Amino acid sequence: MTVATPHSRLRTFGSRTAGPGRPVYVVGEIGINHNGDLGNAFALIDAAAEAGCDAVKFQKRTPEICTPRDQWDIERDTPWGRMTYIEYRHRVEFGEAEYRSIDEHCAKRGIDWFASPWDTEAVAFLEKFDVPAHKVASASLTDDELLRALRATGRTVVLSTGMSTPRQIRHAVEVLGSDNILLCHATSTYPAKAEELNLRVINTLQEEYPNVPIGYSGHETGLQTTLAAVALGATFVERHITLDRAMWGSDQAASVEPGGLARLVRDIRTIETALGDGVKRVYDSELGPMKKLRRVRGELASV
Repeated sequence: MTVATPHSRLRTFGSRTAGPGRPVYVVGEIGINHNGDLGNAFALIDAAAEAGCDAVKFQKRTPEICTPRDQWDIERDTPWGRMTYIEYRHRVEFGEAEYRSIDEHCAKRGIDWFASPWDTEAVAFLEKFDVPAHKVASASLTDDELLRALRATGRTVVLSTGMSTPRQIRHAVEVLGSDNILLCHATSTYPAKAEELNLRVINTLQEEYPNVPIGYSGHETGLQTTLAAVALGATFVERHITLDRAMWGSDQAASVEPGGLARLVRDIRTIETALGDGVKRVYDSELGPMKKLRRVRGELASV
């Protein structure tokens, strides 16, 4: 069995690294919660930057590829009126001009951005930008063509494992290669129930993939279970973010508003500091209480 070294389990995200011994890499998942509005996207980027996130993430689709043909002409009610599903898919997609603006805005705010491409054309689109990584959505884990295209970019690939069996995960890792990936435990319901989060899978993945850093992509409501994932060793955390959970859109209800996001990042930093290095020691701050409270001094030890 290959023994993992700390260096072998680090992954690069632009100027940052993620993995054991590094600060948790925190991502605010904007997805399509911007509802096709660049102003909303900027406001979400600002909220993530002010909360202390390392990055924001979008989703990028080529609508004609990602939307089944039999759904194109189905009409639906939207905030912009009644339209066909394919028209709606285009309505919430940003093009190159918008992503250029997003790229500039993120640079001004000192925060990374990347995206989940849902097809190979979307990979080529994102490669026009110097993104720090690519993300594989759980729904795309079995898309070998997409995985091969992502591997060919040479960038860090974050792979979410929701709605996937252990065998499917192993196959995806084989296609991507384990040298440049980060696995994220996830449960793909929106919002996910606490009893279905199964956070100990983080430890299961750590054991099965000792050379791969393990993260967590959460779709639950509330913050405490995401913080528990950090305590269990998640080195990467992603949560959907929104300006208002009452906004229109399928992901809004399972998203975190700006105030909650700030608390989440604050508490993640507190937890990673509190976890320490695992070496038992007597701190200088304990010497006073020791002198005052310990009746039997005991044998002094140098170790």
